[in-house]
Amino acid sequence: MTTVGLVFAAAAALIHVYIFVLESLRFDQPATWKVFGVKGPEAAEVIRPWAFNQGFYNLFLGLGAALGVFLCAFNRQGTTAYVRGAAIALFCCAVMVAAALVLLVTDRRKARAALVQGLAPALTVAFLLVG
Repeated sequence: MTTVGLVFAAAAALIHVYIFVLESLRFDQPATWKVFGVKGPEAAEVIRPWAFNQGFYNLFLGLGAALGVFLCAFNRQGTTAYVRGAAIALFCCAVMVAAALVLLVTDRRKARAALVQGLAPALTVAFLLVG
């Protein structure tokens, strides 16, 4: 079960790094505006500083989950490093789930985005807690 949880943690990390790319590196592109429902260049200019900052939150969570997976991948199960890795991945993914829930609660129209953002980390949490 733990291995399955770590696979989902790796997926969650990749998703959050991709969100970082959209929010922080590609926010000046109309295709990215469409993803986030931005109505045009004027709105994008207003939102861009927020999106840039938000992207780094996603990057840091993704890197944290990836670090946890990395520690588990290169250490034997039961060792201190493995347990720490699983704890880091679990914490980062729990925060991702919380952020997805906040998104859903504040705007039901963002249910799809919340699902993309929260499903892999939610499965990580479930599998790591069971494993």
